Amino acid sequence: MKPKYKRMLNGMAKKKAPSPSKKEKPWFLYILECCDGTFYTGITNDIQKRFEAHNRGRGARYTRIRTPVTLRYQETCISRSEALIREYAVKALPRKEKKKLFSDYRRPVRRWHG
Repeated sequence: MKPKYKRMLNGMAKKKAPSPSKKEKPWFLYILECCDGTFYTGITNDIQKRFEAHNRGRGARYTRIRTPVTLRYQETCISRSEALIREYAVKALPRKEKKKLFSDYRRPVRRWHG
């Protein structure tokens, strides 16, 4: 990752997180498992819509040729900034650690049936 981007995220992490307003929707960090067994990590403020977009080939370029995808993990963040910081941290984890997140995660897995 570029040093400039890394500095920006570190600066965002040092700032006090804003309190969520009543109108603001929460942001989500999510990890998808692609049909080839690879993982994709992303953020969104509408997890269901984004999940469907990935499976229709309208999501990230990485997942377009790797459908269908399965939602393996999600967590709620109070702001976009917090979600970006968490995304950077999760992307830096080795594959084994990401799998550990899945085993600690108790929510049922969503599969695409389309």
